[in-house]
Amino acid sequence: MNNRKLILYISMSVDGYLATEDDGLDWLSLVDREGEDYSYFSFVESVDTYIVGRKTYEVVMKLTNGVFAQADQFKCFVITSQKREDENGVTFYNGDLEELILKLKKENGKNIYCDGGAQVVKTLMDKNLIDEYIISVIPTFLGSGKRLFVGGTPPINLKPLPSKYYESGLVQLHYEKA
Repeated sequence: MNNRKLILYISMSVDGYLATEDDGLDWLSLVDREGEDYSYFSFVESVDTYIVGRKTYEVVMKLTNGVFAQADQFKCFVITSQKREDENGVTFYNGDLEELILKLKKENGKNIYCDGGAQVVKTLMDKNLIDEYIISVIPTFLGSGKRLFVGGTPPINLKPLPSKYYESGLVQLHYEKA
């Protein structure tokens, strides 16, 4: 039996936002420190599949001048309601998200990395499909923006795993399904 996990690995502000109203992510640079990767590189060694929502994908493409680096590292799925041809190592998936996740979990491989956005996270939480939550809390209040957790999901009990605290003020929370 395969033990692949779906892991949400994402950042948010102290007040729960993952981006500003205009999809701005500049505030993430508040914790940039030379030589500090916040355990990202060890995390990506444990995954081989990447899941992201279409809106987040489009923001990343805009910010990186059309380069989606994740496609060079992982098997990538962009979750969308639109029909779209696969391109540049990215599969645009518009089927049932639960079906996709359950299929991926049954396959041999490393863990599955979910990087948002909020609607994908909500859908995954509605079906209780996220096995671990690794949330890097950036020490700032944005006051408004796009929330990571949009609410309306059923209660999900979590078991705390060791959290990490960094000199920059970033706190990395880590939970698994109870």
